[in-house]
Amino acid sequence: MVANRPGTPRLLRELNDRAALDLLVQQGPLTRAQIGEHTGLSKVTASQLLSRLEDRGLVAVVGSQAGGRGPNAALYAVVPSSAYVAGLEVGPDGVTAGVADITGHIVAQVTVDPNGADEPVRMVHAAVVKACRSAKVALSRLSAFVIGTPGVVDPQSGDVQFSFDLPSWHEGVLAALRTDLRRPVTIENDVNLAAIAERAYGAARGADDFALMWLDRGMGLSVMLGGRLHRGRSGGAGEIGYLPVPGAPLPLGTARRVPADEGVTESTTWGIPTLAGGYGALVGADAVRALAHEYGVKEATAVDCVRAAAADEARGGPFLDDLARRISYGVTSVNIVLDPGLVVLSGNLGRAGGRPLATRIEEIVGRISPTRPTVAMTGVDGNAVLRGALHAALVKARDDVFSAAGVS
Repeated sequence: MVANRPGTPRLLRELNDRAALDLLVQQGPLTRAQIGEHTGLSKVTASQLLSRLEDRGLVAVVGSQAGGRGPNAALYAVVPSSAYVAGLEVGPDGVTAGVADITGHIVAQVTVDPNGADEPVRMVHAAVVKACRSAKVALSRLSAFVIGTPGVVDPQSGDVQFSFDLPSWHEGVLAALRTDLRRPVTIENDVNLAAIAERAYGAARGADDFALMWLDRGMGLSVMLGGRLHRGRSGGAGEIGYLPVPGAPLPLGTARRVPADEGVTESTTWGIPTLAGGYGALVGADAVRALAHEYGVKEATAVDCVRAAAADEARGGPFLDDLARRISYGVTSVNIVLDPGLVVLSGNLGRAGGRPLATRIEEIVGRISPTRPTVAMTGVDGNAVLRGALHAALVKARDDVFSAAGVS
């Protein structure tokens, strides 16, 4: 973004250029007059602005629009090939990578099976190369990478502290990836990226305060407050699977105090849990499947069980009632402490439950909480983690590509 400087003509040009570029990304092709209407700029200023952006290779004429008297007006749009970004979702079963152009259009998406290999740099590099080949974009043209992984990411260093599902992802991985890819790389918790996607494209679009509950093979939580992700001091905010709840053994884990000479006092570094317990023991996929079978909903997987129950509430209603009660323990805790107003259910289990599950959870939470949040199912199409990673990468790339460089 543009640094704070006195209101010089150069600064005003930078601000106007960025406003016009953001407008074109959001609304698509516009005429000079339309850009002026949306930004409040005069025709002369808008013309000068478009000329500058054309010279920088950032906008181009893509057509024309008939108006009143006189010739047709030229339509301007951001040049999609002016920059590309990569987003990745890394999980225990593979890596999904996507490449998007600067407008946000996804030009390629691939999945790579690790085939037993778990070395982070090799896995990521293979996925990025495959995605670039599919997109016909050189790796050197990628302006930003954002990688989503399960586990705890240190908010100061940006490195992975602990990932139960990916034991080879640990401190030092970020530096190794940046060295290998020779590009800016950011690692982010996967559920946080799902929340970013939800705010950009889904049920939380435009919401400054909301919580996202991720229900899948495991579970997680992301909290957005004031339009910003709340990561916590150690990056452990949202590890809701550890929450002690009725009906489940206490989760036990290994943790250590970070020495004062590491620059942080009384912080916690996460360790591998030594006992399955807590909230995760009640709402993880294995527990959900076992619960469904108790109620006679005996599909092969937890997702299939929840989907079948939501589609036939006459048969699956009692199971959904009990599942909603379990999930409500976590949602209620979040609601009482944070009062987010909106809780979004995401992940494959959350998506499978749809409105029948969301409605039940909202009713239970409303009965036992001082406030009743709206509980909604995800509105993000496709892979939410990947879409969040690409969105985060686009924000970074646009700040760089749409910056003041070249403005005179």
